[in-house]
Amino acid sequence: MNANPRPAWSSRAVPVVVAVAAVLIMAMCTVGTSGPLSRIIPVVIGGGAATAAVWAVRRWRADRAAYERRLTEWAATEAVLAERLHIAHDLHDLVSHGLGLITVRAAATRHLPAPAEVRAALDDIEETSRDATAELRRMLGVLREPTAPGPRAPVEGLGALPGIVAAAAAAGVRARLHAGELGDVPPGVQVAVCRTVREGLANTARHAGPADATVRVRRDGGHVVVSVADSGPAHGWRPTPGAGHGLAGLRERVGSLGGTLSAERVEAGFRLTARIPDEPQ
Repeated sequence: MNANPRPAWSSRAVPVVVAVAAVLIMAMCTVGTSGPLSRIIPVVIGGGAATAAVWAVRRWRADRAAYERRLTEWAATEAVLAERLHIAHDLHDLVSHGLGLITVRAAATRHLPAPAEVRAALDDIEETSRDATAELRRMLGVLREPTAPGPRAPVEGLGALPGIVAAAAAAGVRARLHAGELGDVPPGVQVAVCRTVREGLANTARHAGPADATVRVRRDGGHVVVSVADSGPAHGWRPTPGAGHGLAGLRERVGSLGGTLSAERVEAGFRLTARIPDEPQ
């Protein structure tokens, strides 16, 4: 369900033109067949009709341009809200899973021989993690759409990158993956990396067509850096740009992790780069 209603198309030109047409028709009906007015009034009516027509065309174009601006702003807002819902869903899946493991481990360990202080601490850990899990599910569960068909797909990890890159071939993109040693990467960062690669390759398919693309994933200190660069539009390819909503949603996701997203032209091609810290902010 959309948080904001879709803008409705309307133009002030239509009712004004209808009113002017009615007045002109009435005026024509009152014109006699003789006398000086029979020559003057038709000229006045014709001039008024032409003026009204020019104004109506300009008014309609201005209203249409304003409507398209409102529609673009609405679509961008909806894209950001949709990405926030995806983030909330992923947070539910990732964090609740981790808390569940803590609960199970604490419950299994507290029955082992240990001092009373350790048992008490394990009891507190188990109780707190259960409460935190229940509260997390209560707060984020409402964001799930009850009418969504079937279960949600599992959260993507870095292991999905080869498949994402290979799938780009269906759109004619010749993509290559270069992944360095990353070490342990938090699940949320892994999801953001996969989303960045998907968006970058989708942009390549739209803007460059059957072109070469290079996907690089590397570690830079405490950050994971992922980039998707293409070689530029193929010969004779006509770009089919989107509205930029995918980038708006991706920027929301990367920004929520404390990272940055940049999109820039590089020589004849285009490069999308996300720099994401892999430690809690």
